[in-house]
Amino acid sequence: MIEYIIDFSLVALLVIGFTATIGVITNGIGEKLAGGEGDPESFNQSAKTQVGWNNVGGKSKK
Repeated sequence: MIEYIIDFSLVALLVIGFTATIGVITNGIGEKLAGGEGDPESFNQSAKTQVGWNNVGGKSKK
């Protein structure tokens, strides 16, 4: 029974490790091919939308 638990644990660790490694590799390829340069478009749009807004919260400056 202990051999089964050891085998199961090893296979589970290998599957999890392999999946994580493939995810990192795929993410790296995706960033090289499809992006990773310049400012994100959503950040630029948020900055444009918030121009002129009043700051709220925090301590008031006296």
